[in-house]
Amino acid sequence: MTNRFRLLIIAVVGCLSLAASAQDAKPETAATPSQTLTAQEIMERVAANQDRSEQARKQYVYRQHIKVATRKTNGKLMREETTDYHVIPQADKTDRQLEKLTGKYWDKHNYIEFSGEPAPDADSLDAGLVKGMRDDLIEPKTKDGFGQNQFPFSTKKLPDYSFKLVARETFQGHDAYDISFSPANKAEYDWAGEAYIDAADFEPIYVYTKLSRKLPFAVRTLLGTDVPGIGYSLRYERQPGGVWFPKTYGTEFGLHVLFFLNREISISLDNRDFEQTHVETKINADVPGER
Repeated sequence: MTNRFRLLIIAVVGCLSLAASAQDAKPETAATPSQTLTAQEIMERVAANQDRSEQARKQYVYRQHIKVATRKTNGKLMREETTDYHVIPQADKTDRQLEKLTGKYWDKHNYIEFSGEPAPDADSLDAGLVKGMRDDLIEPKTKDGFGQNQFPFSTKKLPDYSFKLVARETFQGHDAYDISFSPANKAEYDWAGEAYIDAADFEPIYVYTKLSRKLPFAVRTLLGTDVPGIGYSLRYERQPGGVWFPKTYGTEFGLHVLFFLNREISISLDNRDFEQTHVETKINADVPGER
């Protein structure tokens, strides 16, 4: 596959998947029993804490495990790559050092396994898709190396969404708000779904999404382009020091482009082995009388 064609495929995927500060002040905390918050007020607190957490995450180093696989629509595995990185946030970017690369791919009559760089058969369609999906998932310019488009509820992006409080319930051991969200502009193609928000720390615990609208009929029929099932799930965990980090990410979807590219793609990410290197600000929502 030529570089030009591979870039075209990656650009299409990026567009369709919408590859759309630590401070001394304490983060927003839980409402008192007499205070009832609206969904918008809850998410405003979440957004403020997301802004703070994105800066505070530069205090941590950790390891990142990513697995990407492509399959034909009949389920046949075409290529699979697993990477392990040592992630070291810097002042204005994230330094990601590759520690291990393993994988396998289908070659005519059998699977060929490989380890280390350079990855073989790198110019093939499936190799281009795997690399493009992995590169689109991570974002070196953020403090945690994880693209903000994956959970876009920063203060800057909050006006792009409308929210509804579904329930307040216990979720994975947390007192949590269940918030549904969708684009404020119903004509937009963006994420919609639900987010479970820790009611004490006002940080996301778990988010799952889907595309807010189907691709236009003309795109799916005339251009032969579709991404059925696109969406993702994202789980956060609170680390020592009170900072919430993206912990696991997963997605599976189909990709059909130009009548000849038909693949089922799966992606998983797991951040692990967190180590706090230094402490500038402790994110701590333990406020007396507000638990």
